[in-house]
Amino acid sequence: MNARNKWLLISVGLGVLLNPLNSSMISVAIPRLQNVFHLDFRVVSWIIFSFYIASAIAQPVMGKASDLFGRKKIFLTGLVVAFVASVLAPLSPNFGWLIVFRIIHAIGTSMMVAVGMAIVRIHITEKQASALSVLSIFLSGAAAIGPFIGGVLIHWWDWPAIFFVNIPFAVMSFLFAWRTIPKDEPSTSALRNLSFRSWLDLIDASGILLFTVGLIALLVGLLSVKSSGHVSWGPVLVGLIGLLLLAAFVRHELKAPSPFIPLRTFAKHPAMTWVNIEFILVNLLYYSLFFGLPSYLQMVRHVNEFHTGILMLSLGLCSLVVSPIAGRWIDQAGPRPALLVSGILMTFGSVWIVTLNQTSPVISVCVALVAFGISNGLNNVGMQAALFNSSPQQIIGVASGLFMTSRYLGTILSSLLIGIIMGDQFSAGGFRLLGVILSLIALCVVFMSWRRREPGKLEES
Repeated sequence: MNARNKWLLISVGLGVLLNPLNSSMISVAIPRLQNVFHLDFRVVSWIIFSFYIASAIAQPVMGKASDLFGRKKIFLTGLVVAFVASVLAPLSPNFGWLIVFRIIHAIGTSMMVAVGMAIVRIHITEKQASALSVLSIFLSGAAAIGPFIGGVLIHWWDWPAIFFVNIPFAVMSFLFAWRTIPKDEPSTSALRNLSFRSWLDLIDASGILLFTVGLIALLVGLLSVKSSGHVSWGPVLVGLIGLLLLAAFVRHELKAPSPFIPLRTFAKHPAMTWVNIEFILVNLLYYSLFFGLPSYLQMVRHVNEFHTGILMLSLGLCSLVVSPIAGRWIDQAGPRPALLVSGILMTFGSVWIVTLNQTSPVISVCVALVAFGISNGLNNVGMQAALFNSSPQQIIGVASGLFMTSRYLGTILSSLLIGIIMGDQFSAGGFRLLGVILSLIALCVVFMSWRRREPGKLEES
């Protein structure tokens, strides 16, 4: 790989890492934000919801936008948006404004993720597989060490530092990208001749609106329902409106010529559908621990942010170490054994959570972290391989997009589950209940992996 391609890879890598880095650093910051803004746990959980909802919508939209405006322009614009959001977020006068800047930041970082892989594929033609693997290290490595970086920053400075830390990455990426990413070739795509109305139809603006408003209304309704003896009808009504809007979204997507989420694909390919369902559950399990354990350590066991970050590092390091080993194993044996072991490990880790109490050594949480870290390393490769095995070659692009949507849905559901269980305040009892629920979900994943059939066996039956 020549020097120019190396600098191109570095410039793209420094940009794309901002999305996973910021989605993971926040896990250690939740207790501090709750105290600073005087919020209950359900409200502060919107700092997670907002980022993943915005990312889930922005990434496919910006991927299509890059065909119209050019990949380099989208990438550089994303860096500017992320830079501005990183500067303004720490200046937020209240939590509402912080959510706004968090959404803007998610959109900016999603612009880079949406086109970063395409830039590398197009402009680095030699040793392309190696280049893509390096880019995946930027993505997975940033997510893995995010809690540790967040813990160090918050401990020595304060929560604004997790936004300020983005600034040098954004500046360096912009300077390198400006010089190293080649100018976009003039597009012959018919997209350039589209009217604004046609462009809205292409990205399925109506579907995006129904999905966003319906999902937010449903989340608000579920998180606002009181656990007291009387029923609060306001949240129930909001939740019902959300359900109706999501039902309208499903009906709209089945008829839309260019749907935001191509639901018909699921009906045509049931094997792929089950892979996505399992992927939703896997992410629900992983991110429930990822976001729940830092709050347990800080709010129940009174561990400071720095030590919380160090403990969480075992989760990411195990995942990074296991992923390449899992790749070789899955190449030889297929995804089923790896996914079955992953499900068993998540079951064990979830049961371990149930056993934790006030007298348990704090370091014992590493047992659950290691179990989930190894399982995540297996899932990172195994679920992708299962997707490729279950998806026809001609729709692999659509399948990959649906796969990413399933990841976001699992993450959003994990935050919803934690918010409902914990309510106003994170507690030891609530954390044990979370462990019980995760154990049951993990057993479902084990059953799904055990029942999985490889493509050859499907044909024989």
